[in-house]
Amino acid sequence: MARPVSSQPTEVELQILRLLWDEGPSIARQVHNGLQAVKQTTYSTTVKMLSVMLDKGLVKRDEQVSPQVYRAAVSRESVGKRLARDLVDKVYDGAAMSLVLHALRTAKASPEELAKVRQLLDEMEGKS
Repeated sequence: MARPVSSQPTEVELQILRLLWDEGPSIARQVHNGLQAVKQTTYSTTVKMLSVMLDKGLVKRDEQVSPQVYRAAVSRESVGKRLARDLVDKVYDGAAMSLVLHALRTAKASPEELAKVRQLLDEMEGKS
């Protein structure tokens, strides 16, 4: 029995999305060339990945031009929120603060990032 198609992007799909977010709408050859910097793959595999991503609703394709142009159909923010929500649910049993604490313990935060965390905590406590 076939596994159901996930709407969550795989690691390679995330790499393609990052290319489209950073570079903007691109033809398949441009996506392939950008992907080559991080993952060795054939051009036909890149085209197949774009087709799968089109079916999943992760990219859109402009068929009015030749060659066809692909663009991200989802924002970096919306993908980040979905992935973070899944991570919180699957690893931290829904406790978002556990993820935040773990992240702050394992990665060095800049003073600006720490200020944002303090501001968010103040807002949550009703202090601002």
